[in-house]
Amino acid sequence: MTHETYKTDETDEKKDPMLLVPLYEHPADRPEAWERLIRCADRLHSVVLNPENGPGAARDERFALVAERLREAGVPVLGYVDTDYGRRPHAAVVQDLLRHRDWYATDGAFLDQASADPELLPHYGRLTVAARAAGAHTLVLNHGAHPHPGYAEIADLLVTFEGPWDAYRDAAAPPPWTADHPAQRFCHLVYAVPPGELAARLAGELAAERGAGVHCAVPGNGPHPWGTLPYALETAG
Repeated sequence: MTHETYKTDETDEKKDPMLLVPLYEHPADRPEAWERLIRCADRLHSVVLNPENGPGAARDERFALVAERLREAGVPVLGYVDTDYGRRPHAAVVQDLLRHRDWYATDGAFLDQASADPELLPHYGRLTVAARAAGAHTLVLNHGAHPHPGYAEIADLLVTFEGPWDAYRDAAAPPPWTADHPAQRFCHLVYAVPPGELAARLAGELAAERGAGVHCAVPGNGPHPWGTLPYALETAG
């Protein structure tokens, strides 16, 4: 499965820890946040583009512009697509993938609410083939927990934790099979992190200790935690 742009190449200029940032805010509402993202391109693994729980019903010029600027800065732009833990029809997922490609020229895909169940591996295998065909050079599956190890064979990056800071501090050690893969294959997404440099640094250290070479830890909370940037970027000039 390994795609040609998969980032385990030891010569890759981007070294961990890297930030995968899901900034779910419209560029017109948070222009300063998008500007910070672009200025901090060298710290980013990728950015998730999510106009409206997916690509939306029509091309949004503001999102198209920030996507273009991120790509020009060398940052992979991942189109957000909900898979509803395997319940969403294949055709609907593919339609979103194609809209992201056609409207925003995304060069990757972020398949959210991905099942961890081994019985759904064939379904996700077909989706990843469709995503590659739609131009996804970087393919991320967000399980939010450790999935069956077979999912590591069909994606570039697995999100194996998504949750609040309190749960992250007490999270269990990763399963043994993860040791067979480099840290750059795993990502942790943490929200409700206490503001300030100390907690942000601890979040990064925990991710590294638990074998995740990609992460994002934000102070956002409640039903919309991904409207804030990681502390390091919030404080960037």
